[in-house]
Amino acid sequence: MACFRRSGTRDFGGFGARRERLFAGRWGAPRGMNDKVFALIALMLGFLQAPAPAMAARGAALPPVAPRFAAASLVPTLDFWPFRGGDRRTAKPYKLSIAVPPPARAQPLPRVQGDASRPLVVIDAGHGGIDPGAGNAELGLREKDVTLKVAQAIRDALLASGRVRVALTRDDDRYLVLRERYGIARRLKADLFISIHCDSVGAGAGGAGATGASAYTLSEVASDKEAARLAARENKADAISGLHPSEAGADISSILIDLTQRETMNASAGFARLLGREARPLMPLKPNFHRMASLMVLKAPDLPSILFETGYLSNPQDAAFLDSREGRHAIAESVKRAVEVHFARALAAR
Repeated sequence: MACFRRSGTRDFGGFGARRERLFAGRWGAPRGMNDKVFALIALMLGFLQAPAPAMAARGAALPPVAPRFAAASLVPTLDFWPFRGGDRRTAKPYKLSIAVPPPARAQPLPRVQGDASRPLVVIDAGHGGIDPGAGNAELGLREKDVTLKVAQAIRDALLASGRVRVALTRDDDRYLVLRERYGIARRLKADLFISIHCDSVGAGAGGAGATGASAYTLSEVASDKEAARLAARENKADAISGLHPSEAGADISSILIDLTQRETMNASAGFARLLGREARPLMPLKPNFHRMASLMVLKAPDLPSILFETGYLSNPQDAAFLDSREGRHAIAESVKRAVEVHFARALAAR
């Protein structure tokens, strides 16, 4: 405990008596201690509670430092309770309620057609609804309409073969985010996923000369600049609905290509090569038909998947081919042949 000066002597008397002498000017701060520090210590120790007003009433003379102590002694006992909701005696209990939104309902699954014992192929007509995709203004073509007609033609050809079951992710003009597209296929426990698209490039990027179909499989590294461009364009489809790629969730953004996905990627690449072989006699293809890119719609880790770019709407010949019944029949026949060989090989490998 600090010692106090009194006429050059030290006193270790009781605190009760010293409170009176303190404000009578008979006590000061200890040697080497600042007056403000002394006042603070005195307040903390409870020295300054009531004596100053009583002494002032008696007309006692206070030394120059004492008035500051006396003013401090008039401050009532601090109580922080008001900051916690008011007077303890009058405060009423309260509760905070926050409405929790109901869990999002999964989209209804599309109808599956075909023999239940057959493998299932899910055909995805790209774009749709508020997302028109690419287009050809001169011919009045929109990618979402062309891909739906092509997907329906492929469905009809596959069902006619009787070798597989078929489902479409959309059978009308509706919008689906990318993860819903392959999510539908996974929920249906599909054996193969084919996403149908049409490409388009501007005149400044050689659009008039770009022609031919191509197939894409998943890779974190694009096989060439055109593959990287197409992946960037197709992956932006979700932004139309306000969904940023970073908000897609861990099931999309953190899927890594590891050993468990390697078999799926190999099966996807094998089907893409088959499709190129079967389609070459029937429709125009790009010389490097099979390409690779980081396409969001292909990121199902356990489902062989390809994105089939059936041609360029920016090219007049390709656009006319895609919009014709003969062209859609040729595309559907190419896919049917490739699908039959793909599952025949899978059956033989068992």
